[in-house]
Amino acid sequence: MTASTLSTHPATAVAPAFVLDRREAVPALIGRHEDFLFVAGLAGTSRDIAALTGDGAHVYSMAGAMGGAAMLGLGLALARRDRRVLVLTGDGELLMNLGALATIGVLNPANLSLLVVDNGRYGETGYQKSHTNLGVDLERIAAGSGIKRTALVEKTADLAQGARLLREGNGTAFVLLRVKPTEPPSFKRDLDPARCRVRFMTALAAARLKAAAP
Repeated sequence: MTASTLSTHPATAVAPAFVLDRREAVPALIGRHEDFLFVAGLAGTSRDIAALTGDGAHVYSMAGAMGGAAMLGLGLALARRDRRVLVLTGDGELLMNLGALATIGVLNPANLSLLVVDNGRYGETGYQKSHTNLGVDLERIAAGSGIKRTALVEKTADLAQGARLLREGNGTAFVLLRVKPTEPPSFKRDLDPARCRVRFMTALAAARLKAAAP
């Protein structure tokens, strides 16, 4: 490669538009929540799914382990191939562990979906701008990591396609949902990580026994 083939002008990042309301868009994309096992990220997304499911036993929310949701969801999908696993997390949480996308892209479990709620902010620490507000595109990163089925949802017309992608079983799906930087639902979920872990594991075991019963 010669110097003449290199651009001498730095790329200019274009800030995306954040217009959808998460309180409407997240339920529209997920639909019937009983069809999934959920791993939720921190703060906003844990409240999104708690409000939708009534803090259901089929939900495991991270508690302080920022960056761990995608890999925990991957492990769950590999261990429970009989169930569809949905990781619901935010842009800031995923930015802490982008390498997870490469591992997911290589393993490509057919029963795993990731729904990333991108408001371009770090909501838990005061709504400072995140990298996605400054031009970083998590959908393109997912595609570049080898995840073949991706979608960007940033307007109402995109919701139906995104909902279908989350439910299809032809490989891992990644849906990036861009929303306004507004508060998530004001649902008070159980914040005890040990109790939530036991509740989730008990629900998994009960479901497996029920499925195995004659």
